[in-house]
Amino acid sequence: MPDNRKQVILMKGIGVSSGIVIGKAYILERGKVEPAQFCYLEPSETEREIERFKSAMKASRDQLMRIRNRMEKDGKGKEHIRIIDAHLMILKDNMLINDTMKVIREQRVNAEWALKTVLKEVMDYFERMDDQYLRERAMDIEHLVNRVLLNLMGRKHESVAAIKEPVVVVAHDLAPTDTAQMVRGTVLGFLTDVGGKTSHTAIMARSLEIPAVVGLESITRKAESGDTVIVDGTTGTVIINPSESVVEVYKRRRERYENYGKALFHYKDLPSETTDGRRVRLMGNMEIVEEIDSLVEHGAEGIGLYRTEFLYLNRKGLPTEDEHVKAYRQVAKRMSPHPVVIRTLDVGGDKVLTQAAPPDEINPAMGLRAIRFCLKNVDIFKTQLRGILRASAYGDIKVMFPMISGIEEIRRAKQILEECKKELKGEGKPFNQDIEVGVMIEVPSAAMIADLIVKEVRFIPIGTNDLLQYSFAIDRTSTSHTFTSPSTRPCSG
Repeated sequence: MPDNRKQVILMKGIGVSSGIVIGKAYILERGKVEPAQFCYLEPSETEREIERFKSAMKASRDQLMRIRNRMEKDGKGKEHIRIIDAHLMILKDNMLINDTMKVIREQRVNAEWALKTVLKEVMDYFERMDDQYLRERAMDIEHLVNRVLLNLMGRKHESVAAIKEPVVVVAHDLAPTDTAQMVRGTVLGFLTDVGGKTSHTAIMARSLEIPAVVGLESITRKAESGDTVIVDGTTGTVIINPSESVVEVYKRRRERYENYGKALFHYKDLPSETTDGRRVRLMGNMEIVEEIDSLVEHGAEGIGLYRTEFLYLNRKGLPTEDEHVKAYRQVAKRMSPHPVVIRTLDVGGDKVLTQAAPPDEINPAMGLRAIRFCLKNVDIFKTQLRGILRASAYGDIKVMFPMISGIEEIRRAKQILEECKKELKGEGKPFNQDIEVGVMIEVPSAAMIADLIVKEVRFIPIGTNDLLQYSFAIDRTSTSHTFTSPSTRPCSG
């Protein structure tokens, strides 16, 4: 029962996983790990310190492998295991390891300090990105670095798997490894100070159907272990120490929500059709393979936009052709017989590839980006196109070019695609020779000649975010301007 002697606290955050739960708070503090104080090394001590760093890296990998093995034994979903695998790859990343060892050697500092120095550079790089999804990938690296720091300092990593009674987990932040170990019925929901909708933690919470609210800023300071908390993951509302009457209100809301969800789920396999009989294909957007199972479960009839930038992140070298094939083939086979629209690499501006030399431009956001970047870096472009084509032998894959501004860009991109087809044919590698090609309409010049563009391609999705910001010269992340006129809609179909 709620404790009416305690102050009732209402908080609003970001609801990342729908549902309503009522339970006792369990404080699992997961703030930034502050390393030991700066320590200057003698030249003879640096190699020993590097060995200590390597041991901590190995201990961290071993911990993740134990978590992975336990999840596999418990029959956890493949999407959870794949995220652990991705984290294991990051811990083997030569750039993270070599840069840290370089700092230890050149600056003669302790491993904790060197690792935090490298982390800061990585975080600064990601923070400069405009794309929220890409920004939140930095959190994955920070979680892993914190694990290594704990091992360096000989501190215990408190596990969510150790929780044995039904609770609402409250933490500054949670790693995907934490979420992956959560058991429905034991972890009723979770709340964090930081986080966003596209973090791996949020994605996994949705796949587990555990209600969650993130970005609460101060939940770890305001809630205490044992407090009764209400979590509304649909609206992002959290109530600490609610009155009995409020608890009853939310119990009724929870019942209505669950009944409503069951009713909707019953219709998920019915065709999407307007009242006048027009058939509509309801498709999903995705960035990582882990999202597919949820899309399929909820009746998605394909992937309308597969953003491929994630394949290029958290790595020193560019993805190989075979890596492209493996990723796209997995999605195509999982979604079969439904279509998968793969958008080619959309980088430039704030989304910079560390593997490619940055262009010398005054305003890179309006310069060498997306399709322009690919047409300038044909080798990178062809590697991805060959991967897409080879994967098209395993399902209904379509290819889409981003940020098209004119007809010549389309024709040049299609020409390069044809070159790839010719090469693969000569190598005897199977692919769909009639793969459908589309372009994204997201800049005003393309919108103005859409009637000409449609003659060059098979489909033309509209990217309203970029189209609005380029049409009105207002950054889409700006909070100082809003679109108030109904005439700002670029299209209605």
